[in-house]
Amino acid sequence: MSKKRFIKLYRGENRMAEKIVVIGGVAAGTKTAAKIKRENSKAEVVIITKDAHISYAGCGLPYYIGGVIEEERELVVKTPEDFKLVTGIDVFTKHEAVKINKEEKNVEVKDLTTEEMKIFPYDKLILATGATPFVPPIEGKNLSGVFSVRTVSDALKIREMVDNGAVKKAVVVGGGFIGLEVAENLHERGIGVALVELIDHILPPFDEEVALYAQNYMCEEGINIYTREKVLSLVGDEKVKKVVTDKREIEADLVIMSVGVRPNINIAKEIGVEIGVTGAIAVNEHMETNIKDIYAVGDCAEHVNLVTGKPAWYPMGSTANKMGRVAGINIGSEGKDTLKGVLGTTVVKLFKLNAAKTGLSERDAKKAGFEVETALVPANDKAHYYPGYREIITKLIVDKNTHRVLGAQVVGEGVVDKPIDIIATAITFDAKVEDLEKLDLAYAPPFSMAMSSTIVAASVLTNKLTGRVKGIGPIALKNRLSELQIVDTRDEGSFMIGTIPGAINIPSGEIYMRADELDKEKETVLVCKLGKNAYLAYIKLKELGFEDIKILDGGMNAYPFERE
Repeated sequence: MSKKRFIKLYRGENRMAEKIVVIGGVAAGTKTAAKIKRENSKAEVVIITKDAHISYAGCGLPYYIGGVIEEERELVVKTPEDFKLVTGIDVFTKHEAVKINKEEKNVEVKDLTTEEMKIFPYDKLILATGATPFVPPIEGKNLSGVFSVRTVSDALKIREMVDNGAVKKAVVVGGGFIGLEVAENLHERGIGVALVELIDHILPPFDEEVALYAQNYMCEEGINIYTREKVLSLVGDEKVKKVVTDKREIEADLVIMSVGVRPNINIAKEIGVEIGVTGAIAVNEHMETNIKDIYAVGDCAEHVNLVTGKPAWYPMGSTANKMGRVAGINIGSEGKDTLKGVLGTTVVKLFKLNAAKTGLSERDAKKAGFEVETALVPANDKAHYYPGYREIITKLIVDKNTHRVLGAQVVGEGVVDKPIDIIATAITFDAKVEDLEKLDLAYAPPFSMAMSSTIVAASVLTNKLTGRVKGIGPIALKNRLSELQIVDTRDEGSFMIGTIPGAINIPSGEIYMRADELDKEKETVLVCKLGKNAYLAYIKLKELGFEDIKILDGGMNAYPFERE
């Protein structure tokens, strides 16, 4: 022992009790530890974490920066003292697990305050090591004023700069959820905000037309968004002064790097724990790794996608808690609880706009080998005559062959979490779009339309699958504007406000009288506000012998591109 410089061997109070060591806190680690203790009160459970906090609201950090959450203490879910008082679990903050000895079944731990080394023996070990923000290897990344947003400490430092008036201009690098939430909150503090995203649009998990709808909204609120741009360097003396991309230079007093996270797997790899194809720790449905008595949960661990049945990785607090519960039951009571898979269901607030997603996007469904049909359908979240109703747009994705629901996205100023949760439930139980269309959902004017937005979207998609109507999406239309005959079926006043480039105006009620103005042999796309008038025009043109006609999915309300 002396050769290794260990000063202390941690055995706990009861040498006969089963010893459980959890490496990592926050959501997954604390959930696992607490559940083990509830299942087996005699187990001796300890948590080792490098952080100063054991459990904090990571998803709340952007709102602390913006002052929506006023006090630091509101971010801290439990202090180590509170946690031990409630659970009886010892928590070692500012302690780093530096090595796992799997044969001896112990963990070598360094006290980051005293430099003291300790050994923690275990019967069962849980890896809840989380994930770390990825910062590209660019010049200037270590300048003062450059941050990621992952811990309470990060948020405290950013908030201090903002509160002190040291920030007039900020640049957020990355258009994912955290980046967008930080951009919103900085803007609300009166700071000029620019956001740089490498791909074509913000919200990378979403399909382009839905993401562009949100992107346009963010721009209207005052965020300058630059897509398809790569950050090359950060420039300054000791403090950052500007961001240099491959297209421009942007002044900045503050830079937020939010380009994603990577699972913390090093300590696991060192002892031969299997790493999955996603780069996270591979676990089975019981949260067990390939090494006996070692489990992994949370952002460091891999999942299974319920739709494809293939490995996936969704670093989210909701998933981390479910994994922790499963592991806790299996360790604490030697049960065989399982987590069969997840859908990556998520929701984000962007000013007054809400966006939610579950299951596969159209893009990912096609990559997975599905033959896909989609519907893009605007509707209201409440009855149109009830005060405060708002429009939401639902994109529904199904397998054309089996009609199985594969995924959905919902965006708008109205309620989006309710419909996305309904669809997530349907996907979990392998529902077909016809099942979704016939769901008996709660209705009253303050809560929903008589035919909810989800049922309306399913009905539109059923019409497409059964051949009652053909549609074309906004992206496909934009890419083929010069080839198509586009007819705007709205009234002249709406047409004059803005329409699809190249469209002609024939209101739906005038179709019979003016059909001779159209080329019957040319592929025709009918456009209106939402889709209803275009559908009526579609039926009339079919009666008149037009064959090659389609309706613009979602109408003008869901068309995110330039209008004339």
